[in-house]
Amino acid sequence: MNFRGVRVITDPVFSERVGPGIAPLVLGPKRYLQPALGPREFAAPDVIVLSHAHFDHFDTASLRRFARDTPVVTARATGDLLRWRGFRQIHELDWGQVVTLNVRGQALTVSAIEVAHWGARMMRDDHRGYNGYVLEREGAAVCFAGDTAYTEAFGRLRARARPIDLMLMPIGAYDPWIRAHCSPEQAVSMANAAGAKYFVPIHHETFKLSAEPMSEPAERLRAAFAHEPERLLAVSVGETFCVPE
Repeated sequence: MNFRGVRVITDPVFSERVGPGIAPLVLGPKRYLQPALGPREFAAPDVIVLSHAHFDHFDTASLRRFARDTPVVTARATGDLLRWRGFRQIHELDWGQVVTLNVRGQALTVSAIEVAHWGARMMRDDHRGYNGYVLEREGAAVCFAGDTAYTEAFGRLRARARPIDLMLMPIGAYDPWIRAHCSPEQAVSMANAAGAKYFVPIHHETFKLSAEPMSEPAERLRAAFAHEPERLLAVSVGETFCVPE
């Protein structure tokens, strides 16, 4: 995401499979669709933002493709996974905590927000945190929800001084995991509760994590926005968008 001149990448995953192990011996699901771009096909990010330590969001093989001095904003008690791989500018945040980064002389403020998920990477390390984030810069605000089930916590964002211009919200892996992943309709409801102007879906059409057909989340999302399709951006993998001023 080019956020008014600051390049931000969220939960980057380029690997063919995600899970424990070292490629090619990785125990985990295989990609359903290839990434639209590889790390050599776009400018290096100024900031990396990580929501939680699950393998399909916190892929160390993909993170190794970036310079180790890139600032990383991550959840509570996940910095050890980055330090072990040489990253030097690590900002661990818990819900309600905020960091302002200076990127090439430009300010980017990142606030960690509550979501309904969990953060353990290997089952027993349940001390690890899990976040959504609000990113703010030059009067604009973007919410990256990471991974979440339905929660009324997003409604509290409406009280912020700055409205949410863009919501990046997960829409897949809800059948039967509805207690950990919201449905498309719930995602729209949470974005509306937050007062988000525009919506981009994430966490779908990438890995087969649940029982619903891979195309179903996007189909249900388009139906949910049928009465205001102008708010819905970049549903298909590989689409680009520009948020109107």
